[in-house]
Amino acid sequence: MPSSVFFRQFERHDHAEGINAHATTYCPGCGHGLVQKYLAEAIDELGVKDRTVLVSPVGCAVFSYYYFDVGNTQAAHGRAPAVGIGHKTANPDSIVISYQGDGDLASIGLAEIISTAQMGIPMTVIFVNNATFGMTGGQMAPTTLIGQPTTTTPTGRTLFAGQPLKVAELIAGLDGPVFVERVALYDNRRRTHAKRAIKKALELQVNGTGFALIEVLSECPIHLNLEPEAAEAWVRESMEPVFPLGVKKDVTDGPGYPPFPTPTFDPERTLAALGTTTERPERYATTFPLHLDAEDISFKLAGAGGDGAQTTAMLITRAAISEGFDSTHIPSYGPESRGGTSYADVHVALNEVLSPAAPHPHVLVAFNAPSLAKFGPSVRTGGTIIYDSSVITTLPDTLTDGVRVVGVPFAEIANELGSVLVKNVVALGALQGVTQLFPKETFLAAIRSALRGKRALVELNEQAFERGASMAAELATR
Repeated sequence: MPSSVFFRQFERHDHAEGINAHATTYCPGCGHGLVQKYLAEAIDELGVKDRTVLVSPVGCAVFSYYYFDVGNTQAAHGRAPAVGIGHKTANPDSIVISYQGDGDLASIGLAEIISTAQMGIPMTVIFVNNATFGMTGGQMAPTTLIGQPTTTTPTGRTLFAGQPLKVAELIAGLDGPVFVERVALYDNRRRTHAKRAIKKALELQVNGTGFALIEVLSECPIHLNLEPEAAEAWVRESMEPVFPLGVKKDVTDGPGYPPFPTPTFDPERTLAALGTTTERPERYATTFPLHLDAEDISFKLAGAGGDGAQTTAMLITRAAISEGFDSTHIPSYGPESRGGTSYADVHVALNEVLSPAAPHPHVLVAFNAPSLAKFGPSVRTGGTIIYDSSVITTLPDTLTDGVRVVGVPFAEIANELGSVLVKNVVALGALQGVTQLFPKETFLAAIRSALRGKRALVELNEQAFERGASMAAELATR
């Protein structure tokens, strides 16, 4: 039956011209097409199209958003259940579907699916098991059969790779799920049953009953190197004995399953749980720093692990929030947490930060030469670079014209104060002195708040901030 859940025309890489405007990316004989047809029909029949969010990760179903006219979210490999938790808890009335393959769910995403299922959160997981990594070249998957040839096991999977993982049985053994079933697609009877199972799993979520997972044994004629009918026979004769069909768990008709608690969005309860207060902090800024940008100011702070870039970024964010503005801090530690360069992106917005990344910052604070070389050229024209002149003696020739560059000896000042550890606070002071982002008292209040319970450190950090601010202000005017 036609479904309003599918787009009438599929926008694909070829701009949806000709027959390709109505063709999916799935190979002939692949089970994904049938599974998605049954899923679309279930969404349609239950009348939840406008409430549905489909989460699809890496794999053959990666382009599901081309076909399903519902809310769509693309997740990182294996992380669809975790993303689904976010959707369901943020909007409990949404109908969340995690659509995953075996190379995704049963491999890199195994921890995510187990923890999500154990939570019992009302979600629906459609797990397509074709016993191979279909999208990436036919490598061995966790569900590949013993003796089955793949590109990484050309002579067949052996016991040295372990037995095939039986996901449905694994999930059914957890306390959280209410309904787990394995179905197949190799004949009309099995297809009819698969459609009913998918609809039941979705209906349970609509009723708020709990977590449900449907495992679908699916054909992959391409990597099996079989015609579609022969691939169906392979599923029936080879896969089904290893992965028996049927209901693995169903407690939906029993004495009742405890409903999943509705998340709270009450600000006072949330703040109480965090141990914070509703008391409004004192504000020192009279207006948004319009001299830097009219709506949103971006910063990048970069250095080696231990330089304190992340702490400085957090202090900027807290200071901005205390002044009543929206602010975000995104850390990126990377493999260079003890050398090279790691960084943090910060935004301070008049109303709302729309994207937390800062690929072309207004201001760069660089603690070492690799950071300046890497991120200096990305600072936008009219922006500012503040760097530690104690350790950076030569500026790269790749810096953009029209960028103000100010060198302040962060480490040298910190050593003079008796502790190199406060060089990041010197840098914070330098940022204030050069940019006048907020009044000094805004940042000092953030420092005092961060050092609550460590009174002996407050005076040292205040001195570090003041030294950085005064020297930077002097240098910036030269």
